[in-house]
Amino acid sequence: MDFTPTDGQTAARDLAARIFTDLSTPERLAAAGAGTDAELWKALGEAGLIAAVEDVGLLGLVLLLEEQGRTTAQVPFAVSCVYGLLALGRHGTEEQRARLLPALGDGSAVATGAFPEGGAVRADALRGGGAVRAGGDGRLTGTTGWVPWLRDATHVLVPDSDRSLWLVRVADAETVPVETTAPWSAAVLRLDGTPAERIGSGGAYRDVLAAARVAFAGLQAGVCAGSLARAVAHTSVREQFGRPLSTRQAVQLRAADAHMDTEAIRVTAYEAAWRFDEGLSCAAQALTAGWWASEAGRRVVHTGQHLHGGVGADLDHPVHRHFLWGRQIDAHLGCGARLLDELGALLAGRERVRCEGRGERAAHEEKETTA
Repeated sequence: MDFTPTDGQTAARDLAARIFTDLSTPERLAAAGAGTDAELWKALGEAGLIAAVEDVGLLGLVLLLEEQGRTTAQVPFAVSCVYGLLALGRHGTEEQRARLLPALGDGSAVATGAFPEGGAVRADALRGGGAVRAGGDGRLTGTTGWVPWLRDATHVLVPDSDRSLWLVRVADAETVPVETTAPWSAAVLRLDGTPAERIGSGGAYRDVLAAARVAFAGLQAGVCAGSLARAVAHTSVREQFGRPLSTRQAVQLRAADAHMDTEAIRVTAYEAAWRFDEGLSCAAQALTAGWWASEAGRRVVHTGQHLHGGVGADLDHPVHRHFLWGRQIDAHLGCGARLLDELGALLAGRERVRCEGRGERAAHEEKETTA
């Protein structure tokens, strides 16, 4: 296991850091509102950073998303790369890749994913009319939950009730705007016999779901690092009783805990991304990264806001964006308790299979001994 970035991943990360820092100023972020910063998105496309995800892999994407999270840059980078470039690159046909990837790579097309909250297509959602069903003619019917960046997307990846993946042109469907904690141009997708094209086969759903969890964990690592950096800068100059706040032990301990939480998010995301790129099983590692991003991420952004004192409650202060993004990523990942429940079920299932295997071998050996 080696998380050391390659030369290409390092170069892409450094370039992304420069672009995000230069163009994601507080003034530009405020002006972008809930939508995409078109100039920044264009700059990323012209620099080749969107298309580069096909070459640098999921670990490289995590490094790029960390840089986005530090500045809460207002672009649909995570969703378009995970649900578009990586999904089509791994599961699209040769014709689909040739037709769709160039536009996604230069940013003229944007993809997102209508994966339900928590990443699980639930049977009760189907009974309630909330799941998407596919007809024999390749048309979809149903309503999804809220989808991040859907209002700015050209394509959306939709799992049906059988966990098959379909790509839908947003222009062919109805979208209903939804306001979320973070300004992600979210909307609900309504499908009524909407044409779609199948992407991949049976294993594509879990593969894309794992990649999405890891990518958003990487984004959360950057959001937390940015929040903590702002808190350190603030407490280093803000004085109380003649001394900087950063010299107070309580402040130091709180910041140290936040730093350790941020590192835990980062290292678990790196491990899961590395296994994904190497073609190893990574479902448990992706859930672990998601759990850390959800639970620890929430703690860190709260710490960042609290260490700013009353300033942290100012809705126009930059640290408040980190707070909103951290809480939104927590919700988008499905929240810690739900992820932990899924991880427990996954590990228990593996243990049951191992026990059954040992039981079968023991019975076989006993039978041979008796014979």
